[in-house]
Amino acid sequence: MIRFHKEGYRIIIIAFVLSIAGILLVEKFIETSWLVITIQIIIIAFLIIILQFFRNPKRLTVLGDDTIIAPVDGKVVVIEEVEEPEYFKDKRLQVSIFMSPINVHVTRYAMSGVVKYSKYHPGKYLVAWHPKASTENERTTVVLENKTLGEVLYRQIAGALAKRIVNYAKEGDKVVQGTDAGFIKFGSRVDLFLPIGTKLNVKLGDKVNGGVQVIAEK
Repeated sequence: MIRFHKEGYRIIIIAFVLSIAGILLVEKFIETSWLVITIQIIIIAFLIIILQFFRNPKRLTVLGDDTIIAPVDGKVVVIEEVEEPEYFKDKRLQVSIFMSPINVHVTRYAMSGVVKYSKYHPGKYLVAWHPKASTENERTTVVLENKTLGEVLYRQIAGALAKRIVNYAKEGDKVVQGTDAGFIKFGSRVDLFLPIGTKLNVKLGDKVNGGVQVIAEK
C-alpha cells in the first residue's frame, strides 16, 4: 500500500477535488470527444505527479552509531573539503545530494543522537545544484551529535521550485537514525558536513536511497 507524507495531505485532497471537478466540467462544456479525452488525461497525469511527489515509502533502517545513512533519496553531486562558515567555522567534508522532483522528498535523520543546533535561514531560490545554494538559498541547518561520530551537520536547501522547507528537528531532541526529520517541497538538495577523514562509501554521480543506504562511516 502506498503511504503519503503528512505534509502532503492537504495538497493531495485539493488536487483530488480539482481533478474530479476538472474531469466533470470538461465533459459538460466541451463537445469534441478527442479534446475531452486529452484534457482528462492531462488532469489525471497532474494528479499522479502530485501523488508520487508526496509518497513516503517505509524504509527499514539498520541502526549503527558509527554509520551515516543517506538522509534523502537522490544523486550525489558534491564531494569536497570545504570551510563550513555557520557552525563549525573550520574545514569539513561536504557531501551533497540533489533531489529531482521525481525523488522521494522525505528528509530522514542520518544518524542517531541529540540535536545540538537547529536554525532556519530565509534566502534565495537558486537552482539546487548552484555552488552558492548552500549559503544563499532558503535553508535549515541542523547539527546532530553522538558519542561515536561526534557532531555532524546537515542542511536542507530549497531549490528553484522548492518553496517550503519543513524541519522537525528541535534543539535538545533525542533522535533515531532513519526516522522522519522533515520534508522539502518540489525539488531541492541536502548537504552533509562530516569530520575530515570520514570514510565515504559513495562517489560522485551515485544514486542513494534515504533511510537505508550507508554513505559514510567512522
